[in-house]
Amino acid sequence: MDQSAAVWLVLLAAVAAANLPYFSERVLFFGPLQSPKSVAWRLLELVLLALACLGLGFALEARIGQRQPQGWEFYAAAACLFVTLGFPGFVWRYLRRGRHAD
Repeated sequence: MDQSAAVWLVLLAAVAAANLPYFSERVLFFGPLQSPKSVAWRLLELVLLALACLGLGFALEARIGQRQPQGWEFYAAAACLFVTLGFPGFVWRYLRRGRHAD
């Protein structure tokens, strides 16, 4: 896999993972159904999926070549990007109006 394909794979995985907590009513995706699921569970899922995407990126970087050390700035920017990518799911879950709302 070349570098460009790896970047696109990580970005697509991040978009899917950032929106997944908002579309599932199961606790940690495999647990019992909770309707409605609390915000704390959704935030925990968001953090776990962000770490999974970060791990995928690190694995692909190590496979392509030598993995570069990162400072705190990288992790802060990655967290902000991940939260931003999850905005469509957040809007769908919390900000859309219901059919019967006027």
